Amino acid sequence: MSSTTGVDLSLSGLASGFDWKTLVSQLANVERAPEQQLQAQQSTINQENATWGNVKSLLTTLQTNVDALKDPTLFDSRTAQVADPTVASASVTTGAPLGNYTFNLTQLATAAQQVGTSHIGGPLSPTNSVSTLVATTAPFATAVSAGTFTVNGHQVTIASTDTLQQVFNNISTATGGAVTASYSTSTDTISLASASPIVLGSATDTSNFLQAAKLYNNGTGAVTSAGRVGSAQLNLALNQANLATAVSDGGAGAGAFTINGVTINFSATGDSLQNVMDRINSSSAGVTASYDASNDRLVLTNQSTGDMGISLQDVTGNFLAATGLAGGSLTRGQNLLYTINGGTQIVSQSNAISSASSGLSGLTVTALKTGSTSVTVSSDTTQISQAISNFVTAFNQAESLIATQTASTTDASGKVTAGILAGQGDANDIASSLRQLANTVQNALSGTVKSLNDLGIVSNGNDNTLSLGNSSQLNAALASNLSAVKSLFSDPTNGLAVAMDTYLTNTIGTNGTLVTTQNNLTAQSSAIDTQVANMERLVQQDSDRMTAEFVAMETTRSSLNAQLQYLTQQFGGSSATTAG
Repeated sequence: MSSTTGVDLSLSGLASGFDWKTLVSQLANVERAPEQQLQAQQSTINQENATWGNVKSLLTTLQTNVDALKDPTLFDSRTAQVADPTVASASVTTGAPLGNYTFNLTQLATAAQQVGTSHIGGPLSPTNSVSTLVATTAPFATAVSAGTFTVNGHQVTIASTDTLQQVFNNISTATGGAVTASYSTSTDTISLASASPIVLGSATDTSNFLQAAKLYNNGTGAVTSAGRVGSAQLNLALNQANLATAVSDGGAGAGAFTINGVTINFSATGDSLQNVMDRINSSSAGVTASYDASNDRLVLTNQSTGDMGISLQDVTGNFLAATGLAGGSLTRGQNLLYTINGGTQIVSQSNAISSASSGLSGLTVTALKTGSTSVTVSSDTTQISQAISNFVTAFNQAESLIATQTASTTDASGKVTAGILAGQGDANDIASSLRQLANTVQNALSGTVKSLNDLGIVSNGNDNTLSLGNSSQLNAALASNLSAVKSLFSDPTNGLAVAMDTYLTNTIGTNGTLVTTQNNLTAQSSAIDTQVANMERLVQQDSDRMTAEFVAMETTRSSLNAQLQYLTQQFGGSSATTAG
């Protein structure tokens, strides 16, 4: 008998010839009909939830703008106008007193400076001999660069390894001995000599030697450096910085001095002048340290203006003395001197006039130059007007979205399509409540502004939106009746913005009605997911059962086919033998 081993009987109709897999699939799809109905219902729920989400987003924007109008400080906002902005600038904060103020500035504030003694650096060379002093590394205020410079029309080449004496020799060689050069340590100057007038420099020079040596044309045959050429070196360790007075740190690398009571530490071998200046500048000493290369001196400048001193003291070592700061002079700063509306003279250490000196709360005037100008402080009606405009825009966007989603439309064929929120009472209630709040007349308020209509803001008439029908009416109210406008929106009992904010919180707040609606829709959608999943498990179970039964059928049919084939072969073979 033939075996069926190795035959995949799960293949539909392999033995029976019947496509039972298609039948199982079709029966499963029929069984899924309730699932599809639930999924269609879920799609509608999700669309509704998403639309409510859009409504909530616009209501949140509306509440943000309502909160701005609810805040009383909005109506106390100020603006400052300066008649002559070249004389002063002005800034103002909420609640500053309204008025016009004339500032007469007679003296600007400046910062005090401690100017160190000049020429704190030593000479280029301790002797007149410069035969071992490399020019490009010599302690000039500005390092000499290799290249060429011109003397009497002849190019003189200076290499990076040339000593200063070699440079002098190159000058003599280039000019045929007409010009000689020398250095004097007593005056720390370089001199050029010639029997005829010397002409220095050209437009094609590539070395700055003449500038570094302070050699300039004077129309004669004798040119000497315009000043001492040796200088302190900012980026070398203090003990190698070519200072005329050696710096000591007490011998332990723990030098210290104070500026305005703030301690600055230094090491003679580990710190450079630049390091120490950077340390001063980053400290809380309140000064800025700088180096004046043209005079070879340090300068301390107060970071604050005004007539105040700078306190200096060497603690360990002699940094202040060696760098000339201790022996320098104080250039006093100036205070700002001014008057307001022709009153008595007022003194300020700063050019920024604050209420501390002027007595004008919330107004800051910054003096730019001496002179007179007026400053007008007025209500910032532009900011208030913009806040009202933002409110109207946000209100209309929310109302328009609700109107669109609750309306029904008819196409050319007459088919009516209802909005996703059509028939939703909650949507109509929100639109109606907002409209009612916006159109409420607050009779309990005093004054002439009791409603939006009094500001020129009216209902559209065709829908629930608002429009600014008369901007001049709003501008007039802001200009002449600002306190009444403030009350209309921000009065704690009867304010329109206060009432609308409360309603919106009850609608879209954490426990608001709209939030509850969305939570319920989300829960419904989740419940449908669970129902569909349970139904699908039953469908799969039925499909698996039918598949198993059909596979069993195929197995039986395959076995019968095998037996039939065997019998056919047996009986067919016997007949053939007998016949023979």
